[in-house]
Amino acid sequence: MARVEGSTDLWVDHLLNDSKIDLDYQSSHIKNIDDALHTASKKLNRKSGYPEYVGVVKDYLLVIEDKADISNHVYTDHDVITTDDPVIVPKYALNGALHYARHILERTSYKKCFAFGVSGNEKMHKITPMFVNERGDYDVLPDVESFISFNEKNIDEYYLKEVLHEDTNEEKTTADILKDAAQLHENLRTYGQLKDVDKPLVVSGILLALREGEARNFSIDSLTGDTVTTDGDKLMDAIKSNLRRSNVQPQTKLDKLLSQFSIIKDSAKLNTKDARLGMTPLRYYTEFINRTIYQDIRYTNSTEDYLGRFYGKFMSYSGGDGQSLGIILTPKHITELFCDLVDLKPTDHVFDPTCGTAGFLIAAMHNMLKQASDDQQRRDIRRNQLYGIELQDYMFTIATTNMILRGDGKSNLKNEDFLQQPAAKLQTETMSTVGMMNPPYSQGSTKDSSQYEINFIKHLLDSLLPCARAAVIVPQSTMVGKSKAERQYKEAILKDHTLEGVITCNPNTFYRVGTNPVIAVFTAHEPHPANKEVKFIDFRNDGYEVSPHIGLVATSRVKDRKQYLLDVWRGNVEAPTKFCVKSTVKPTDEWLHSFYYFNDEIPTDADFDKSISDYLDFEFSMIMAGREYLFNDKAGDHDETD
Repeated sequence: MARVEGSTDLWVDHLLNDSKIDLDYQSSHIKNIDDALHTASKKLNRKSGYPEYVGVVKDYLLVIEDKADISNHVYTDHDVITTDDPVIVPKYALNGALHYARHILERTSYKKCFAFGVSGNEKMHKITPMFVNERGDYDVLPDVESFISFNEKNIDEYYLKEVLHEDTNEEKTTADILKDAAQLHENLRTYGQLKDVDKPLVVSGILLALREGEARNFSIDSLTGDTVTTDGDKLMDAIKSNLRRSNVQPQTKLDKLLSQFSIIKDSAKLNTKDARLGMTPLRYYTEFINRTIYQDIRYTNSTEDYLGRFYGKFMSYSGGDGQSLGIILTPKHITELFCDLVDLKPTDHVFDPTCGTAGFLIAAMHNMLKQASDDQQRRDIRRNQLYGIELQDYMFTIATTNMILRGDGKSNLKNEDFLQQPAAKLQTETMSTVGMMNPPYSQGSTKDSSQYEINFIKHLLDSLLPCARAAVIVPQSTMVGKSKAERQYKEAILKDHTLEGVITCNPNTFYRVGTNPVIAVFTAHEPHPANKEVKFIDFRNDGYEVSPHIGLVATSRVKDRKQYLLDVWRGNVEAPTKFCVKSTVKPTDEWLHSFYYFNDEIPTDADFDKSISDYLDFEFSMIMAGREYLFNDKAGDHDETD
């Protein structure tokens, strides 16, 4: 007779394979585990018994028990998972998993175990992990959607974060960056009295000068505070040399960048020795930046947009985040997610027409270089496959510095107004197969509809090659189309391009900004088929949480949530409608999950019992309040004023 859990077993096996975890099915090739299971029957009769899956990842024991019905997920008595009842243990997934975990731990030398209760099927399910120590003590952990957090690459980080409640290396790095940025901001304000927009420019210029030091053409020791050839003059010479060394062309672009950095040599305050420091503020800043930031940027193989982080931190002290200019910098986890959503390849040409500090381009370059097959392809990626446009002068300078420091080799960035550039011209110049964009927010109006975010999307799509993929992050209101002009832009987009999906993001993605963002993905120059089913995903629960004094931080659930999103996005798994709805679309629709969502879940017995209980509570409270007439057949005839 076939096992009731057969289809659940296959689905769990698929999840394990996706997560690159190799466990034994209803057996164990590891002798001491197999020996222990000879007396592990869930009927507690000391006969043999085997969990659905068991094995070892690093020094962690993994045990999985599954049930076909979600109602058989767990049984508790006074909030304690029962493991001493021979009827209960075989019947419930989490109880069986805990039983096997304790039994194996007691009879082997393993000291750490993750046991999983899995119930349901691919579409409707629960996966609950718990940690069990060598004494049999257990902690039930938050539900997951996959086993990605428990493979060899991620399991230590999950244990560190979720079991030991310690900061991960990434969290420590983020905290260090923000701590350095806060200290640098204080120094720039105290000793330099710089305006907010000048602070990141001074940092960018010093970073370029330090880079020139690698060519032995600049030394911090040369910053002596001389009043004839000032420290600013020496830094500017180094900056100029490094921009030329980076092959920044044409001359007008070089002149623009040098003009932005001119504050470094023109400010008397920066170039005069400060008695408190015993040196000029410029030398003090240079020593600090070299010690705390430069080495990380140059030698850390990371997608972290350090200058973007610094810019955001500097702006936060001035009471904003560039919002008055419509500038909201994109977090690193979103720039990385874009690369996955568009399935970025090392042969792609990537275009960001509102590139800010170049966060998307850095993430794309990092992703493509990891996939590159040889040095020539890596050179091509750096030199010829990344393009950006930025309107703001100072932001353009920061972006250029960022890309030069990452060794982009050519810095294909332009200081232009994207909307003023003809789409055909951009298409020819960039030959882009991928577009990524976080356009300026809330700049459009009925008087100037061209500044609506939806028009930026249309112009980006028009500027890409046929069949190019594009991902944008915009406020939810962009997908609604409140004004006549916005609805017309939406109609024009569907006429020429295909909407693939819209993902509703965590409302705190742009922490402190107050924007609820969505990610929309398109295919360029393919008219939208009327019968195409577009994916609308509710990804508000992305595993990121707000931490006081730091901002948005990753929890141990981030990798699991992202893997689930990508599995659903790529069609590898079915998801309930509360997570993903597929629907045809019209220009007049609100292109949002909340617009198309319908509840397709069959109520459980527990749901039914709760509804009846709630109704009876309500009826009782009304009767006790003297309003029993509400429940009479002729309630409508009652006059409450009587």
